[in-house]
Amino acid sequence: MSGLGTLLRCTCGAAAAEMALILPLLVTLLFGGSELGYYFYNQHQVVKGVRDGARFASRQSFVGLNCNNGDFTVTAPAATPIQEVTRTGQVSGGTPRVPGWVNDNITVEVTCPETAIKTGIYKNEANAPQINITANVHYRSLFDGVGIIDSTYMLNATQQAAVMGI
Repeated sequence: MSGLGTLLRCTCGAAAAEMALILPLLVTLLFGGSELGYYFYNQHQVVKGVRDGARFASRQSFVGLNCNNGDFTVTAPAATPIQEVTRTGQVSGGTPRVPGWVNDNITVEVTCPETAIKTGIYKNEANAPQINITANVHYRSLFDGVGIIDSTYMLNATQQAAVMGI
Protein backbone atom coordinates (compact mmCIF):
# COMPACT_ATOMS: atom_id res chain seq x y z
CA MET A 1 0.00 0.00 0.00
CA SER A 2 2.86 2.39 0.64
CA GLY A 3 3.71 2.36 -3.09
CA LEU A 4 0.18 3.52 -3.97
CA GLY A 5 0.34 6.37 -1.40
CA THR A 6 3.65 7.52 -2.83
CA LEU A 7 2.22 7.46 -6.34
CA LEU A 8 -0.82 9.54 -5.31
CA ARG A 9 1.36 12.19 -3.62
CA CYS A 10 3.73 12.49 -6.60
CA THR A 11 3.41 15.80 -8.54
CA CYS A 12 6.07 15.18 -11.19
CA GLY A 13 3.71 15.46 -14.20
CA ALA A 14 1.31 18.12 -12.92
CA ALA A 15 2.72 20.94 -15.04
CA ALA A 16 2.57 18.84 -18.23
CA ALA A 17 -1.04 17.82 -17.52
CA GLU A 18 -2.07 21.43 -16.90
CA MET A 19 -0.36 22.53 -20.12
CA ALA A 20 -2.16 19.79 -22.07
CA LEU A 21 -5.50 21.04 -20.72
CA ILE A 22 -4.90 24.74 -21.44
CA LEU A 23 -3.08 24.38 -24.81
CA PRO A 24 -6.23 24.18 -27.01
CA LEU A 25 -7.55 27.41 -25.49
CA LEU A 26 -4.22 29.18 -26.00
CA VAL A 27 -3.95 28.06 -29.62
CA THR A 28 -7.52 29.22 -30.30
CA LEU A 29 -6.78 32.62 -28.77
CA LEU A 30 -3.55 32.93 -30.76
CA PHE A 31 -5.05 32.11 -34.16
CA GLY A 32 -8.37 33.83 -33.46
CA GLY A 33 -6.69 37.04 -32.33
CA SER A 34 -4.40 37.08 -35.36
CA GLU A 35 -7.31 36.44 -37.73
CA LEU A 36 -9.45 39.14 -36.10
CA GLY A 37 -6.61 41.67 -36.27
CA TYR A 38 -6.03 40.87 -39.94
CA TYR A 39 -9.75 41.26 -40.67
CA PHE A 40 -9.86 44.72 -39.04
CA TYR A 41 -6.69 45.73 -40.90
CA ASN A 42 -8.26 44.75 -44.25
CA GLN A 43 -11.52 46.54 -43.36
CA HIS A 44 -9.51 49.67 -42.57
CA GLN A 45 -7.72 49.41 -45.93
CA VAL A 46 -11.05 49.19 -47.80
CA VAL A 47 -12.48 52.20 -45.91
CA LYS A 48 -9.30 54.19 -46.55
CA GLY A 49 -9.34 53.28 -50.24
CA VAL A 50 -12.99 54.28 -50.69
CA ARG A 51 -12.33 57.57 -48.92
CA ASP A 52 -9.31 58.26 -51.19
CA GLY A 53 -11.33 57.34 -54.27
CA ALA A 54 -14.19 59.68 -53.31
CA ARG A 55 -11.75 62.51 -52.69
CA PHE A 56 -10.09 61.88 -56.07
CA ALA A 57 -13.45 61.63 -57.87
CA SER A 58 -14.71 64.86 -56.30
CA ARG A 59 -11.89 66.72 -58.05
CA GLN A 60 -12.96 65.56 -61.51
CA SER A 61 -14.40 67.93 -64.10
CA PHE A 62 -18.09 68.81 -64.10
CA VAL A 63 -18.15 67.72 -67.76
CA GLY A 64 -18.11 64.03 -66.90
CA LEU A 65 -19.78 64.21 -63.50
CA ASN A 66 -22.79 66.49 -63.69
CA CYS A 67 -26.49 66.43 -62.91
CA ASN A 68 -27.78 67.27 -66.37
CA ASN A 69 -28.78 63.66 -67.01
CA GLY A 70 -29.98 62.77 -63.51
CA ASP A 71 -28.47 60.02 -61.37
CA PHE A 72 -26.20 57.57 -63.16
CA THR A 73 -23.46 55.01 -62.68
CA VAL A 74 -20.06 56.05 -63.98
CA THR A 75 -18.72 53.32 -66.27
CA ALA A 76 -15.35 52.63 -67.89
CA PRO A 77 -13.27 54.35 -69.10
CA ALA A 78 -14.31 57.30 -66.91
CA ALA A 79 -14.60 55.15 -63.79
CA THR A 80 -11.32 53.27 -64.28
CA PRO A 81 -8.98 55.93 -62.79
CA ILE A 82 -11.37 56.40 -59.84
CA GLN A 83 -11.49 52.64 -59.29
CA GLU A 84 -7.70 52.36 -59.54
CA VAL A 85 -7.16 55.10 -56.95
CA THR A 86 -9.71 53.42 -54.70
CA ARG A 87 -8.19 49.96 -55.08
CA THR A 88 -4.45 50.74 -55.20
CA GLY A 89 -3.95 54.38 -54.22
CA GLN A 90 -2.46 55.16 -57.65
CA VAL A 91 -4.11 56.39 -60.85
CA SER A 92 -2.09 54.01 -63.03
CA GLY A 93 -2.86 50.96 -60.90
CA GLY A 94 -0.51 48.82 -58.91
CA THR A 95 -0.72 46.44 -55.98
CA PRO A 96 -4.20 46.28 -54.43
CA ARG A 97 -4.55 47.37 -50.82
CA VAL A 98 -6.39 44.13 -50.01
CA PRO A 99 -5.58 40.74 -51.61
CA GLY A 100 -8.10 39.83 -54.30
CA TRP A 101 -9.56 43.35 -54.66
CA VAL A 102 -10.44 44.05 -58.32
CA ASN A 103 -12.09 47.03 -60.03
CA ASP A 104 -15.35 45.09 -60.45
CA ASN A 105 -15.79 45.26 -56.66
CA ILE A 106 -16.09 49.07 -56.84
CA THR A 107 -19.21 50.99 -57.87
CA VAL A 108 -18.97 54.68 -58.80
CA GLU A 109 -22.27 56.60 -58.98
CA VAL A 110 -23.23 60.24 -59.33
CA THR A 111 -26.40 61.36 -57.59
CA CYS A 112 -28.19 64.66 -57.86
CA PRO A 113 -29.92 65.77 -54.66
CA GLU A 114 -33.35 67.32 -55.00
CA THR A 115 -32.41 70.48 -53.13
CA ALA A 116 -30.20 72.44 -55.50
CA ILE A 117 -27.26 74.42 -54.14
CA LYS A 118 -26.88 77.75 -55.93
CA THR A 119 -23.90 79.27 -54.13
CA GLY A 120 -20.14 79.14 -54.41
CA ILE A 121 -18.73 76.81 -57.02
CA TYR A 122 -22.23 75.48 -57.77
CA LYS A 123 -23.81 78.82 -58.80
CA ASN A 124 -23.65 77.97 -62.53
CA GLU A 125 -24.67 74.32 -62.11
CA ALA A 126 -28.20 72.94 -62.35
CA ASN A 127 -27.62 70.78 -59.27
CA ALA A 128 -24.60 70.03 -57.15
CA PRO A 129 -23.54 66.49 -58.10
CA GLN A 130 -22.44 64.05 -55.42
CA ILE A 131 -20.13 61.13 -56.06
CA ASN A 132 -20.87 57.86 -54.25
CA ILE A 133 -18.28 55.10 -54.13
CA THR A 134 -19.12 51.67 -52.77
CA ALA A 135 -16.77 48.71 -52.39
CA ASN A 136 -17.73 45.11 -51.57
CA VAL A 137 -14.68 42.86 -51.32
CA HIS A 138 -14.49 39.19 -50.33
CA TYR A 139 -12.29 38.76 -47.28
CA ARG A 140 -9.39 36.38 -47.81
CA SER A 141 -8.83 34.58 -44.54
CA LEU A 142 -5.31 34.62 -43.13
CA PHE A 143 -5.45 30.99 -41.92
CA ASP A 144 -8.12 29.83 -44.39
CA GLY A 145 -10.83 29.20 -41.85
CA VAL A 146 -8.65 27.94 -39.00
CA GLY A 147 -9.31 31.16 -37.11
CA ILE A 148 -12.64 32.63 -36.09
CA ILE A 149 -13.38 34.47 -39.36
CA ASP A 150 -13.42 32.55 -42.63
CA SER A 151 -13.50 33.63 -46.28
CA THR A 152 -17.28 33.98 -46.46
CA TYR A 153 -17.10 37.43 -44.84
CA MET A 154 -17.29 40.61 -46.91
CA LEU A 155 -15.45 43.89 -46.46
CA ASN A 156 -17.85 46.77 -47.23
CA ALA A 157 -17.38 50.52 -47.35
CA THR A 158 -19.24 53.52 -48.78
CA GLN A 159 -18.17 57.13 -49.13
CA GLN A 160 -19.90 60.21 -50.52
CA ALA A 161 -18.36 63.51 -51.61
CA ALA A 162 -19.56 66.61 -53.44
CA VAL A 163 -18.08 67.01 -56.90
CA MET A 164 -16.04 70.22 -56.83
CA GLY A 165 -14.65 70.10 -60.34
CA ILE A 166 -11.29 71.40 -61.47
